[in-house]
Amino acid sequence: MDDTTSEDPGASRAGVALARLTVAPALLLVSWLAVGLPLLMAGVFTPGPAIALFVPVAALVLTFGLRAVRPPRGPAGRWGSWWTVAGVLAVAAAFCVLQLLMCSEQIVVRRDPASYFNFATWLAGHGSLPIPSMRQAFGGADPALSFGSPAFYQRGNVLVPQFMAGTPMILAPVGRLAGPYAMLAVMPVIGALAVLSFGGLTARLVGPRWAPVGALALALTWPMMMISRSIYSETAALVLMLGGLALTLDAVRADRRLPALFGGLALGLTILVRIDGLRDVLPVVAFAGLLVALRRRTGPPLLIGLVAGAGAGLLEAYVKSRPYLDYERASFIPLLYIAAAVVVVTAVASVLVRRRGLPDLTRFRMPDLAVPATFAVMALFAARPDFQTVRRVPHNPDDQANAAYIAALQRALRLPFDPNRQYSELSLHWVAWYIGVPAVLLATIGAGLLARKLLHRRRTDWALPYAVIVWTTVTTLWRPGITPDQPWASRRLAGVVLPGLLLFALWTVAWAMRRARRLGYGRQVAGTVAVGGALLVVVPAVLTSAGLMFTPTEQGEVAQARSMCRQIGPNASVLIVERVTADRFTQLVRGMCGVPTGRVVVPPGSNSAPVADVARVTKKVFAAGRRPVVLGADAVDVAPYGPFRQVFHVQTRRDSGNLVAAPKGTWSLTINVWMADPVYGG
Repeated sequence: MDDTTSEDPGASRAGVALARLTVAPALLLVSWLAVGLPLLMAGVFTPGPAIALFVPVAALVLTFGLRAVRPPRGPAGRWGSWWTVAGVLAVAAAFCVLQLLMCSEQIVVRRDPASYFNFATWLAGHGSLPIPSMRQAFGGADPALSFGSPAFYQRGNVLVPQFMAGTPMILAPVGRLAGPYAMLAVMPVIGALAVLSFGGLTARLVGPRWAPVGALALALTWPMMMISRSIYSETAALVLMLGGLALTLDAVRADRRLPALFGGLALGLTILVRIDGLRDVLPVVAFAGLLVALRRRTGPPLLIGLVAGAGAGLLEAYVKSRPYLDYERASFIPLLYIAAAVVVVTAVASVLVRRRGLPDLTRFRMPDLAVPATFAVMALFAARPDFQTVRRVPHNPDDQANAAYIAALQRALRLPFDPNRQYSELSLHWVAWYIGVPAVLLATIGAGLLARKLLHRRRTDWALPYAVIVWTTVTTLWRPGITPDQPWASRRLAGVVLPGLLLFALWTVAWAMRRARRLGYGRQVAGTVAVGGALLVVVPAVLTSAGLMFTPTEQGEVAQARSMCRQIGPNASVLIVERVTADRFTQLVRGMCGVPTGRVVVPPGSNSAPVADVARVTKKVFAAGRRPVVLGADAVDVAPYGPFRQVFHVQTRRDSGNLVAAPKGTWSLTINVWMADPVYGG
């Protein structure tokens, strides 16, 4: 399996194919986002112009980006087998097929995937932001009428989506050209590309023979499956992160500028997909500064690409997602200060390194402390539940809703009532639930040994990946910043933490195999170590995923939504009079049905809006020359307003909501919507 690329032309082609295949997904996403963002900012993000610009840009990026990608040279057997290429592709293809078969239709707004779907649906139909409230369709403003809903903030006469636009920009053209089913099916494809990209990064850092094992290990984790079955921002961000790291590794190794530029751009654009990407790429700033200080040609283009990508993400956040930044202010503002500090420290350190050279990191026996220090950090996280209980006092309506949800889960699970509890102290336990204790221990060993080698200035190819993985893992485990029910909270681990720890674990297994060979135990023992280690990494993940991977969730929602839209009909102004239905369906009806939609304010302690308010707004709708339609969760909500019927009914399964254990199954979910056609115009 290990053929020298310079001696075997066939092997060279296999190595080049593996290297290029595994960065191509990131280059394609970079091309699309680079083309799409200016169109979105200009309010003309439609498939025609976007595709017309994307094709030549992608051709140029792939031509120059892939041409510069070369596999590393090494002793016989490295980077040469077509079996490796076939293995990685087979894992990615099998993963894609499974997730397509199990693909979720999560479009009713209860959590983020449906919010992203409705964001993308609006872009698919209109190509611009913000979303107009269309008050004129309701006869103008009314004190009982509002238009916002969860993830869609009302600001004056417009609505602003909560999240970053990267993922909706990727999905919207597919939705415009092929409809909602195709848009949902994009996520399994992106997930498969992430698995492919992880295989490439594994090949570069652990060895090509481990690439299929790495791809398989990631593919079998439940968080990876979950973010590939519904619309999560982590999926595309993972492609950009893994591909960006691989491009940067290739660039530094070969001293090539173009892969460095594209690698920096891919890493920076993770911020356009998810705002947490700003935290994840901070080590890249320091690494680029180090390259500049060492007068490496790859330093400036890496920094330029990173600044361009990050700047694009922050610009979109400020202009198009400002209310989201306001909501995240408590964590985003400190992150900006940390980022500024990293930039300043990097600049000062770069000047010092350029003048005085790299410091001696072997002083004070620092390499010898690497392994015990790594184990100490992991032990701290493991013991954290024994000395800390993380709580957060709600300061806004969204936090209050989360506290109410946690309280409901605690009652359902018969846990102590503590709605402000965040369960963040269990974050390392979350990791062990999904990849197993053996993988966590192997990853800890690998992280310690690699730190020791880096301090000795060996295995310097690991410098950037190591910094990104360790920084993101520690900060994420300390403050996950997410509603803590499982498997929902596992999405925080899917972006960097789980792939990074799996990478460390596989490196440890590969190191142990090589060590067995050097100690003279022979191929058979070394092979046993490799197989046994791989099983320790893969099997625990399968045991957690087994009860979930073949259970589809959130089925039937698209067909029911289309049926509801047909029954609402043309020239309608939709009034939603029940709070939960308004939270779930306001933007879905507005975007998918293409009709103006508002919600009538429900007083505290009541299930539905006052009849007098609904009647008043209904008369104003008639006066505006439109047909009012009233929606609610039950017949009793809409019966006072005219002939009524059920227009939406889904009985399906949803992800469970465990707080102190791994998910073991799914829960039932029933959603109903009833509609009335008011007949009195007053």
